Amino acid sequence: MKLILRAIVALGIFAGALNAFAQASDEMVKSGDRSKAANNIYIVEMSDKPVVAYEGGIQGLPATKPRKGQKIDPNSTAVVNYVNYLNDRHGRALSATGGKKIYDYNYTFNGFAAELTPEQAGALKSTPGVLNVSKDELQSVVTSQTPKFLGLTDAGGLWDQLGGFERAGEDIIIGDVDSGIWPEAPSFSDRTGTNGNGTQDGKLSYQQIPGWHGKCTPGEQFTASNCNQKLIGAQRFNAAWGGDAGIKAQRPWEFVSPRDYNAHGTHTASTAGGNHGVNPTGLASVFGPISGMAPRARIAVYKALWSTQDASTASGFNSDLVAAIDAAVADGVDVINYSISGTSTNFVDPVEVAFLNAASAGVFVSAAAGNSGPTASTVNHPSPWLTTVAAGTHNRNGAGSVTVDGTKYDGASFANAITGNLIDAQNAALPVPAGVDAAVWATKVRLCFAAIDNVIGTTPTAVLDPAKIAGKVVLCDRGTNALVNKGLAVQQAGGIGMIITNVSGGATTTLALLHLVPAVHVPFTSANYAALHGAAGAGHAAAIAQATITFDVPAPLTASFSSRGPLQAGGGNLLKPDVIAPGQDILAAVSPVGDAGREFDLFSGTSMATPHIAGLAALLKQLHPDWTPMMIKSALMTTGTDVLDAGSTASKIFSQGAGHVKPNDARDPGLVYNSNINDWFAFLCGATTAVRADTCNALSAAGYSLVPNDLNTPSIAIGNLVGTQTVKRSVTNVGQGTATYAAQTSGVTGIGVSVNPSTLTIPPGQTRSFNVTFTRNSATFNSYAGGQLTWSDGTHNVRVPMVVRPLALSAPPEVSGNGSPINYGVRFGYAGTFSATGRGLVPASTNLGTVVDDPADSFDPKGSGVTRIAGFSIPAGMTFARFSLFNSDVSPASDIDLYVYRVVGSTETLVGSSGGSTSNEEVNLLNPTAGDYVVYVHGFNVSGTANFTLFSWVLGSTNAGNMTVTAPAAATVGGSGTVNLTFSGLTPGTKYLGSVAYSGTSSLPNPTIVRVDP
Repeated sequence: MKLILRAIVALGIFAGALNAFAQASDEMVKSGDRSKAANNIYIVEMSDKPVVAYEGGIQGLPATKPRKGQKIDPNSTAVVNYVNYLNDRHGRALSATGGKKIYDYNYTFNGFAAELTPEQAGALKSTPGVLNVSKDELQSVVTSQTPKFLGLTDAGGLWDQLGGFERAGEDIIIGDVDSGIWPEAPSFSDRTGTNGNGTQDGKLSYQQIPGWHGKCTPGEQFTASNCNQKLIGAQRFNAAWGGDAGIKAQRPWEFVSPRDYNAHGTHTASTAGGNHGVNPTGLASVFGPISGMAPRARIAVYKALWSTQDASTASGFNSDLVAAIDAAVADGVDVINYSISGTSTNFVDPVEVAFLNAASAGVFVSAAAGNSGPTASTVNHPSPWLTTVAAGTHNRNGAGSVTVDGTKYDGASFANAITGNLIDAQNAALPVPAGVDAAVWATKVRLCFAAIDNVIGTTPTAVLDPAKIAGKVVLCDRGTNALVNKGLAVQQAGGIGMIITNVSGGATTTLALLHLVPAVHVPFTSANYAALHGAAGAGHAAAIAQATITFDVPAPLTASFSSRGPLQAGGGNLLKPDVIAPGQDILAAVSPVGDAGREFDLFSGTSMATPHIAGLAALLKQLHPDWTPMMIKSALMTTGTDVLDAGSTASKIFSQGAGHVKPNDARDPGLVYNSNINDWFAFLCGATTAVRADTCNALSAAGYSLVPNDLNTPSIAIGNLVGTQTVKRSVTNVGQGTATYAAQTSGVTGIGVSVNPSTLTIPPGQTRSFNVTFTRNSATFNSYAGGQLTWSDGTHNVRVPMVVRPLALSAPPEVSGNGSPINYGVRFGYAGTFSATGRGLVPASTNLGTVVDDPADSFDPKGSGVTRIAGFSIPAGMTFARFSLFNSDVSPASDIDLYVYRVVGSTETLVGSSGGSTSNEEVNLLNPTAGDYVVYVHGFNVSGTANFTLFSWVLGSTNAGNMTVTAPAAATVGGSGTVNLTFSGLTPGTKYLGSVAYSGTSSLPNPTIVRVDP
């Protein structure tokens, strides 16, 4: 039985500093790329607990952790005094090393952000009271009928149960950390009564919420009066950019205020909690009224993302984002929407830690899974204490037509009706610029390239002639550039409408999109293609019909861009994403500045799916105010349904998580899987090295399992099943009466699954535990099998996904030592002979060099701040190569990065890179291609010039005679053994590398790398 450990959260929980890796990715399908922080800011985590987790223990400072169901009061004497204590500790730590502080973090994360040199950051890591020091990182951004599609509008549905849309979300506060807000959008009006939704003469229909501590910070084109009783808070965070002056210097087009330039933040906020019955304007009027998921929720915005001028993306630094999260929880939000990229590998980066404490304080966090799909293992936000959301399609489409010369051509369209003379784009070309191939230019004209698609030198260059296009409907061929950019080209040339036609041999789909001009997209047939181009060339009239919105598209499917599992962090022992929600072609309010004057638009991305879950969580929190964030998450997961994707059960689970949300079922899930902060720290003990040993020991002694798979999530993931494994779970009855549930399993082909006990009788409010045992029978090694575990009482079906990967052998990927014997354990998933063979050890080759700082902080092999080291030749038959930099061999302390290219003739191809927040960098090549290689060292953050030593190893298959390997001679299923390594003849001060290769059956893992520094 677990004990409730108040003492655990009073300890300095985390161990030493961890590297945080750059992980920005664009979460909205516009554009974006990964980028390290181009500043000198570091985030420092201190050992005392933040306000929401502090339970007392310091003389004179009473506990500040809120009781269950309550929020903190940042103005209370206890909180103010504890915050002062924390800030004093921050100042003392910083004064010991020097640096300029830009933020104090107090509420969900205890620490500060400061401008530091690499030397100062290194010194802070060893300062008493400091737990982690991580380099700042840049992150980026990653709906009309979706309430109906989700069933919210059904009679007796979740909205009805809450009193109708007039009450759905009442008094729940959604905090949106994003790019700001367009406050004039009717989705955020507080006058939704008589004559309401945006008109100042409408009746005020929202009242002030007691206990709200947020504020409305004025700024450029934004006054305090832009907030109201619907939009109850608006703040900005930009210290990492250099404050307001820094934004104006780097992004002068931006509003230095909570006002949204980009449009992303307005879209996510209105999707989560925008008013009901808002009528879109302009070309979006065809869709009819729209609503947020929780239309009566209040909105508070925390602008920490700053837009590019073309609004293609918006980005912000972790230091600003943590400050925004900290402020949101202190203000009193109930839900945080975070449609922003993040780590895929680190459970304890500053943002994830802030969310850990937010969740512990009762705040539900919805975070975007990322837009790097359909590639596997790309999902962001790995932490179990937040809900990671994938993006799916929904059933809406648009059907339209265009009539030319009496012939009607059906196609996909969201257009309003328009009639005009038809012109073929290829008859409306601007003159070919000097030096441009005429045939290439003609192709771009035929395809209706926008100026942004056709950059000559550095100048975006239009291809369509406004003198010929103005006032006409333009015929454009499909291909090469984005479909919406074709509409942009037509609009910018003065066209009033557009026909897009598929071409022979090209894509066969037709897509209804919200173009900048009324448009219809028609399929290809030889006859239709010829007829349209013939009519367009003759200048005939074209009548685009009013589109019809249809709801007959098979859905949901996983959007192609949505990031997939399995999760990189945690060895595959946690499932992400958690759920899937609509995220493709979502209609919501936007900023007209960043969206070509439109007030409503269709966006796609996991950024758009995430606020659906944030809004649904707000509804469930309103319905069940006593539920924890994990209970809400469980209800959404266990009631999910499968998407329609083809493929294996496992691949479907790694796309959808537990499934597509069904909010009407989530209101009464029957059972929930709950967990708390002690469970999360126990998970971290088993999944990372980030938690102090005394904390882990205390948790274990109190009955908390440190096995990562045992975390009580509404999913089961085993990344390394070796023979047999049993995992533990518990469920709580949230129904009205005692119920008996029976377990059923499906799928997981080739693996035996048993549940013990297989029936559970649970009184209301009570919790019961069970075990699930997995045994490999015939499942393929190294491949995931997927299935479902369902508890049913005849009324409720409480379903959780299961993904299991059986291994023939479990062995560590790398071991290291100082020349003394190394012993490590292995586990067997097969029966038969076994052997382990040593390769190496080989000494490192070294290259001494210097590198200067790159002021642009942007790697280019031919750019500044780059040192090129050639002369690396890898012979045929080599099994492993490594190139490394070490902090201890870089002086002064710096942040330098590593890039390795393969050279063939005059062509260099990147084969590996390492760009962490320090100079500990490593590039590994498994079974490298024979040939020549070159290494580039990049001075990302250097004080003047840095001296470095580059270490490299090339390993073959032979034993060098300096490492002896002994291992078991036989394997048994579920058995274990020890591999022993002893060393001789090593030279002190030399860095060695070798490996241990395994044999005995197929499907054994890659060799274990051995690093020895005698």
